[in-house]
Amino acid sequence: MAEFEFKSWMNDVQQRMETCLSASLPAETHLPERLHDAMRYSVLDGGKRVRPLLAFAAGMVVDADPERLQYVAAAVEMIHAYSLVHDDMPAMDNDVLRRGKPTVHVAFGEATALLAGDALQAQAFDVLSGHMLADAPADQLKMVSLLARASGSLGMCGGQGVDLYSVGKELTLPELELMHILKTGALIRCAVLLGSYCGKPLVDDDRARLDTYAKCIGLAFQVVDDILDCEADSVTLGKTAGKDAANNKPTYVSLLGLSGAREKAADLKAEALAALAPFGDRAAALMALAEFIVERRS
Repeated sequence: MAEFEFKSWMNDVQQRMETCLSASLPAETHLPERLHDAMRYSVLDGGKRVRPLLAFAAGMVVDADPERLQYVAAAVEMIHAYSLVHDDMPAMDNDVLRRGKPTVHVAFGEATALLAGDALQAQAFDVLSGHMLADAPADQLKMVSLLARASGSLGMCGGQGVDLYSVGKELTLPELELMHILKTGALIRCAVLLGSYCGKPLVDDDRARLDTYAKCIGLAFQVVDDILDCEADSVTLGKTAGKDAANNKPTYVSLLGLSGAREKAADLKAEALAALAPFGDRAAALMALAEFIVERRS
């Protein structure tokens, strides 16, 4: 098999997703225009699309149709975007910069930002349930359940709650990992698993291998985020740098130090790659994404 061209593949997926997301969101000219404008502002023209990339990469393992994968990826990205809109609001992280531009509540006001996040969550499930994405109806129902659980109090929202309640407290490493397994990892794991349901059936052991990969790479993503929050500037990150330290939040860097956090990220990457070994070339994109996530500089 020819060497996998990661950058070309990534650009193709990112461009495809921009088109699909734009078409899957209400037009800004549709009443109420300001709300729809805020929704589109929060989703389009920004971000690396890591979760959509993971869904597409997992889809390669099962030879999934890209038409299916784009809607799975769009649903996950809408949930991710809604979480950022709400996280940035004054009641949560109170941030003014996201993806290199003013946060939604700064640009549109707090009330519209709140509604935009709510509407994006609903739109995600409209997209996920509105297209035939799996061969078996039971599998599609399972996909809806996976996204709901990953988004709610047992997943992303629960992790954000733990994060808020942990400000100023000292957490052990297992406690910190549990928080991020929920806050960041749940949606990343969901993206991988949803992609894996869009193609040929997998035996349970193979799906478990994908879940192990996703769990490791989800944690690695957060470890690297913590490192970059200390090392990179706001222009590079596209968001306010140094917020975690300023807000006295527990991080991998505060627990392990910079060198320890880097070692942790490397160990998680190695574990993720080991889980993919039985898939061979079918996992080339997932392997490349592990490298991209851990080695990124923004």
